[in-house]
Amino acid sequence: MFRFVLSFLGGIFTTLTMSIGMAALAIGAIFWMYGRDLPSHESLAQYTPPTISRIYSGQGRLIDEFAKERRLFAPADTIPDLVKQAFISAEDKNFYTHEGYDLRGIAAAAVDAVRTRGKDVRGASTITQQVMKNFLLSGDRRAERKIKEIILAARVEEALTKEKILELYLNEIYLGKNSYGVAAASQTYFNKTLDDLAPHEAAFLASLPKAPSDYDPVTQKDRLMTRRNFVLREMNENGFITDADYETEKAAALRSVQNGDFESFKAELPPRDYFTDEIRRQLSEDFGEGEFFTGGLTVRATIDNEMQPIAANALRQQLEEYDRGAGVWRGTGKTIPAEQLGDEQTWRAALADVKVPRDVNLESQWYPAVVLEVGESDARIGIEGVENDEDGHWIPAKDAQWARKRLADGKLASKARTAGDLVSVGDVVLVRRMTANDTGEFIRWTLRQVPEVQGGFMAMDVDTGRVIAMQGGFSYQASVFNRATQAKRQPGSSFKPFVYAAALDSGYSPATIVVDAPIEINTPQGVWRPRNSSNKFYGPTPLRTGIEQSRNLMTIRLAQEIGMETVGSYAERFGVYDYLSPVLANALGSQESTLYQMVAAYAMFANGGERVEPTLVDRVQDRYGRTVYSHDKRICNDCKLTSLEPGVAPRVISNRERVMDAVTAYQLTSMMKGVVDRGTAAGAINLPVPIAGKTGTTNDAKDVWFIGFSSNIVAGCYIGFDNPRSLGKRAYGAGMCGPVFQRFMSEAIKKYGGGPFEVPQGCTFIKINRFTGARLSDEASGDNVVPECFREGEEPIFGIMFDGGFAMGADLPLVEEVGQLSRQITTSTGKKAVVGPKASFGSLSSGGLY
Repeated sequence: MFRFVLSFLGGIFTTLTMSIGMAALAIGAIFWMYGRDLPSHESLAQYTPPTISRIYSGQGRLIDEFAKERRLFAPADTIPDLVKQAFISAEDKNFYTHEGYDLRGIAAAAVDAVRTRGKDVRGASTITQQVMKNFLLSGDRRAERKIKEIILAARVEEALTKEKILELYLNEIYLGKNSYGVAAASQTYFNKTLDDLAPHEAAFLASLPKAPSDYDPVTQKDRLMTRRNFVLREMNENGFITDADYETEKAAALRSVQNGDFESFKAELPPRDYFTDEIRRQLSEDFGEGEFFTGGLTVRATIDNEMQPIAANALRQQLEEYDRGAGVWRGTGKTIPAEQLGDEQTWRAALADVKVPRDVNLESQWYPAVVLEVGESDARIGIEGVENDEDGHWIPAKDAQWARKRLADGKLASKARTAGDLVSVGDVVLVRRMTANDTGEFIRWTLRQVPEVQGGFMAMDVDTGRVIAMQGGFSYQASVFNRATQAKRQPGSSFKPFVYAAALDSGYSPATIVVDAPIEINTPQGVWRPRNSSNKFYGPTPLRTGIEQSRNLMTIRLAQEIGMETVGSYAERFGVYDYLSPVLANALGSQESTLYQMVAAYAMFANGGERVEPTLVDRVQDRYGRTVYSHDKRICNDCKLTSLEPGVAPRVISNRERVMDAVTAYQLTSMMKGVVDRGTAAGAINLPVPIAGKTGTTNDAKDVWFIGFSSNIVAGCYIGFDNPRSLGKRAYGAGMCGPVFQRFMSEAIKKYGGGPFEVPQGCTFIKINRFTGARLSDEASGDNVVPECFREGEEPIFGIMFDGGFAMGADLPLVEEVGQLSRQITTSTGKKAVVGPKASFGSLSSGGLY
């Protein structure tokens, strides 16, 4: 019997031993099988998480940020212990003692799963395992993935320190609201740095990894409060906070940016605009979109925070002035259903969801509003961000009487007499406060709209190419298309300086005489008969007067004399075009270019003929602070010295390419100064420092331009419809773009100054008659006298006339004959009327850019 018992026990022992051995062998086999082709964990040691790229102004102010995952990387030694302790308490209380996996936690999770028959399947992953899941594995809930997690976690624990593992986890974890990592989440929810967080705020963040959307601070506030207090209790039990602190922190209210308790960090950022979006576009091309959005780049932009809003408002004011003059009401085209207007909370929520521009500050901030009621003459509105008063906010009838409403069939209604003639209940509109100019006292709310006409403006330093201001349209939020850099438009007569530059470098002088007389040119489309904007012809005229008065016929004859290939080479050298088609119409600016290219090219006139590359960025640094791009390529050996003698500035050596002779640049600048002093821009520009520039107006006034410069700043503007059509008979570059330039430069000169244009070596001044080109005595004076720069060593020849080799059109009128060709007729109503001559191909064709 005793032998039988021993034999029985021995059998059981053998069975158990073999079972354990088989189980160990099976587990070993499983781990061997799943551990063969696992991803390498060694890459984690060199892991660089995707982080935010930030853009700073020239004054060091944060102005924009770009990221696919909004993450601010925080090294482990910069993360406060309080934050680490909160996450450890919430996610893995044995983090500092286990070897990557927690068998007790796994067992507890398994028991719960069996007990609830799979209804309560909770995770038992350690922080190390979560790192493996986030970085190297998928997030599916399968036993296979869990086994791989454990294997990799064990390996990583041997390769990395606990602090490094925690650093990876706290920077990678998603915490809702597009915030990745604790540093970004702290800013998103509290607008605080990690060092400023209180224990209950750290517990708030530690509550989120499980499921951020399930613990939303607004929609799931009670649930988040319960979870936060659980984390605080765990922190207390783990010895991280005292009993007194636990009670205090548990009683703290749940506060967040989303609940309106803190101001959002976004409030400190200006609205995204054309400038920063253009930086994104250019750097995405240079560095690759992936690197720009994830590389944590620090970009120092060239933008001047003071001048940018001045530039934006200078353009906006002109666009709105034109739009109001047209007198057509279009509104926003957005409406809110009537059933959502009865309750204030409902219509405010609905209005907040409507996509209309909120980035316009012209005279005062523009607000979205909804029409709540239309009375006999006035309309009551509800305004976003503005509290209702006892009487409500009203649009009076007189504020609508400037416009006619565009009807559904495209026709225009009669001029409005009441607010109801323009707006209906539910219409979403834009409004601003109208105030008294002298006192700033509120007068009334006034209707506004985004103009249909658009335009662009840009200003830059002529010596460095630093773009200090750029506006690509009326409102970035209304249209992200940047008309300063992306719109290809006909520059019209603003291109003429490149024709004159080619001529001056080819041996002509400002006093050279060119015939201003009719021309006819055979083309495949018929005879082309270009004309001056005045419809007059002025005979032999010096080049100076030709550019000052923007004479088309002189420009064509000049281009024919020097050759369009020569003109094209100049335009291409200055970067206006990649290739200029050598047809004479292009001498009048009929080939399209961008404002960005034109302004950059004018800068080379202003700086004496040296190449300058426009840039929106001074410097780009990578996530480690290393400079990966710097715009300024000039040589400064003194800048490398630790110190300089008192009063001695570092010597900077320019290594820029010369694209134009310095004397030619000065001659052209002097002639373009005449455009502003007494030419086509004389009535529009009046500034305290010398200004040179050129107007441009294309056929039918589809585009109007003005580009001008002082001794240190160049700025340019164009205005036109996105789908080109005439701006009207009274639209000219000087009248529409001139005021934009004037407003901006009035302020720019206060900040940047300006002075006489520098006269280069090699200039000899001779006085000439600007109307005839004749040489005058040194003592001559008067309005017709101009001291002209001639190259030293070259004896100027006066009296020679150039006509470009064109014969004069036999049937074309000369100066005084134009007015004599009109005739009087009797209309169908019996009245007398004077009409012009019978139209010909020449009068309807593509001439007349001025």
